[in-house]
Amino acid sequence: MEFPDETFQEIIEGKTKLLVPKKSITDKVPPMKPAFFNPKAKVNRDFSIIAYSAFLKKFQGPRIFLEGLSGVGARGLRVANELDVEKVIINDLNPTALKMAEYSANLNEIKNIEFSEKEVCRFFSNYSKKGERGSIVDIDPFGSPAAYFDCGIRATMHGGILSTAATDLQVLNGLFQSACKRKYGGIPVRTEYGNEIAIRLILGALRAVAARLGVEITPMFVESEMHYYRTYVKVFNRPDQKENLGYILHCKNCGYREITLEQEQECKLCKSKISIAGPLWIGNLFDREFVQNMLDENSELETDKICEKTLLKCLEEADMPGTYFTVDEIASLMKSSPPKLEKVISRLKENGFLSSITAFNPTGFRTNANINEIIKIFETIQ
Repeated sequence: MEFPDETFQEIIEGKTKLLVPKKSITDKVPPMKPAFFNPKAKVNRDFSIIAYSAFLKKFQGPRIFLEGLSGVGARGLRVANELDVEKVIINDLNPTALKMAEYSANLNEIKNIEFSEKEVCRFFSNYSKKGERGSIVDIDPFGSPAAYFDCGIRATMHGGILSTAATDLQVLNGLFQSACKRKYGGIPVRTEYGNEIAIRLILGALRAVAARLGVEITPMFVESEMHYYRTYVKVFNRPDQKENLGYILHCKNCGYREITLEQEQECKLCKSKISIAGPLWIGNLFDREFVQNMLDENSELETDKICEKTLLKCLEEADMPGTYFTVDEIASLMKSSPPKLEKVISRLKENGFLSSITAFNPTGFRTNANINEIIKIFETIQ
């Protein structure tokens, strides 16, 4: 299987050799043809390897990885080469991408991999019967993953993990509200913590589809990056009885925000009209034990240094209240310069409040203090 040297290049990512189009390395925007590969998504793939490694460590059952939109197969090949799995099946509609993935599989002498050229949901439907489902199912499309939630959940075995990525950030962050409502069943509000609202909208849509199918989803880990949002959920073959769909109420006048099961029209603090995001996921975004397991596994893997730093932040915020504040947002309300983040967190704790950093924003912090209480504490720092 030969590829012309001038248009293709061999690279190493993690511990895996990959054949990729040369232009995807040299061009500012990776081209779609002959096959798509985004070198900037390496950290995204690193997190996948860490999460799947942590999952497999505790998982009892067949270790089967299904990838619906594989491109040149970078993620699937890394799973096959770097993790302890029985079988990897990668699917893409681009025959050139699959040939490149096959070439890379030979480079790494990977034997436990199969290739499929089907539309995504047709591919997943082949693995939607009991005994044939994947223990890890991965969906990484251009744009919204919402169209694949149904078939992705059906292809994930009981106790398995389903991971989806979204790149339609403008829709999720509130630029096109009607499009967001159509795709995810909820409305965003444009706020400083818009990336958290976006991830909760994705999880809310997943939860709604899962409920219709009579299964439960439990978020284990989420990732917010500049160009994508990614969620990792465990799928359980049982109805979800919990009240985990609701709303985020946000006051654009005073900055108050609240997670709630019911909509309200008025801000509790300043009585202004309130903005409502949702319906969306209002439960936890991280499973503390899973994040700790990811940290433990990371030390054994070849990943970017940023992964450990991010995971440490996720561990700290795992049990914290939803919706974060930023020091810039509070300073702007007070018309003053922002204090140091560490000082804010320690002062909140000294005053009896919960507080932590967040992986969602470098100047963000979580706390159970409301906006008025936060402003009072900021006044003591100035």
